[in-house]
Amino acid sequence: MIHPSSPHEHPKLTTLDSTTALKSYLESLDTPFWIIQESGTWKIGSDTHLPSGEPGVFVPAVLPESLGDPGFKKTYGVRLAYYAGAMANAIASERLVIALGKEKILASFGAGGCSPQRVESAIHEIQQALPQGPYAFNLLNSPNEPYLERKVVELYLNYGVQVIEASAYLDITYPLVWYRLSGLSRDSNGKIRIKNRIIAKISRKEVATRFLSPAPADLVAQLLSEGKITDEQAQLASKIPMADDITVEADSGGHTDNRPLVGLIPTMIAVRDDLQSKYQYETPVRIGAAGGISTPQSVLAAFMMGAAYVVTGSVNQSCVESGASEHTRNLLVQADMADVAMAPAADMFEMGVKVQVLKRGTMFASRASKLYELYSRYSQWEDIPQTERTRLETTVFKRKFEEIWQDTEKFFAERDPRQLERARQDPHHKMALVFRWYLGLSSRWSNTGEKGREMDYQIWCGPAMGTFNDWVRGSYLEKPENRHVVDVALHLMKGAAYLARVRFIEIQGGQIPHSLKDYKPATPLA
Repeated sequence: MIHPSSPHEHPKLTTLDSTTALKSYLESLDTPFWIIQESGTWKIGSDTHLPSGEPGVFVPAVLPESLGDPGFKKTYGVRLAYYAGAMANAIASERLVIALGKEKILASFGAGGCSPQRVESAIHEIQQALPQGPYAFNLLNSPNEPYLERKVVELYLNYGVQVIEASAYLDITYPLVWYRLSGLSRDSNGKIRIKNRIIAKISRKEVATRFLSPAPADLVAQLLSEGKITDEQAQLASKIPMADDITVEADSGGHTDNRPLVGLIPTMIAVRDDLQSKYQYETPVRIGAAGGISTPQSVLAAFMMGAAYVVTGSVNQSCVESGASEHTRNLLVQADMADVAMAPAADMFEMGVKVQVLKRGTMFASRASKLYELYSRYSQWEDIPQTERTRLETTVFKRKFEEIWQDTEKFFAERDPRQLERARQDPHHKMALVFRWYLGLSSRWSNTGEKGREMDYQIWCGPAMGTFNDWVRGSYLEKPENRHVVDVALHLMKGAAYLARVRFIEIQGGQIPHSLKDYKPATPLA
């Protein structure tokens, strides 16, 4: 128990004899108060001190806006240390980004898997709606299609997109360094001005180290020799890290290493501190938390572990503003924690990289895994036993292999002709491209609600979806038509602030009814 520090203050105390009354005080997040417990009742003092000799518990004001790192909010011009992460194929849609942006909450457009033309259209729409921001655009690592990655970066530079979320990177690439350094200069006081911000989404220490370090010298030299950056920008490159923020991605939907957040956050903070000590950057890189962020408890836990900000993903996909179809959103609201599985990734199929997807109501995970098994076992389509080929064409592809190849040729003739040149010389690569046809379209079928393809829907989803559904069960947010991204964000952050006040009481030895130890979304906040 905490005793009053000033015997000269004598605030008026209010005696409460109901849980409902105490709850109203706890929910007034901007009002600090004292609690004195006596024989099952609570005496409340709204001043900052108690009468001399009275033991009590102090409950400070905790607002959603006070959680997290102030630097994150200042850098991106937002009111919450929170952002909605990108979900590829525009699942994190223009509508989603704009809805959050108008409330000064950051969101990242899901540009991964989209054509340059589709990305350009999104830039126009979002910039028109949010001319002053905030917004971000995703940049998905494309090791098999480097041309596409460079083309998207060209768009971001040409249109002045000043915040990108770099996802699925294993190493620093030429387009990434080009984007970062193109925005460097010095202000009138000689301080480095970083125009192009990068939020890197990672889950491995070695990758974190690359983003916490300056740009690789060889790539800087190449960009300088090609006239992509100036001499000043090349010199400044060694004085800033590759990323302003690192989002530590735990067990999430899509690309994931299924790591636990409670292990990742302390590890990445330690790596950051070591490299900050080495490089002495003007502004240390912030470490945020993603993966499993879907309840007020998980939000508060991340902040208590030292996260500068939190990131949501799967839960936003079930909201009405997402690019997912109604059928997909209805499947997501029914998901439990265990209703997920790992399946081959379309963009890194040949490398054996996997993504986490929903397995409830779809057979995508098992069918995609079978494709990778066949790719690993056979060197060309013709080597696969005829019965297996027939089954794939009739049940999975629902088209002949060669018909799919003709469409694939047309697709890559515009997107990346080098893929076709390689496939014509290597039948194993040809088979991979056809298999990727299925993997790529399966997520689009999910977004568009393709009839007859429901069992092939690829729905990126992590266990967080199930915990969110458990949390909102019985509330108005249980229904998919009531789920709006702004409302979800506000309830998560308000709930975390509420629970922080509860924890303040408990760590001081105070006791409150169990019914007050949880936060439920009662009414819309947006």
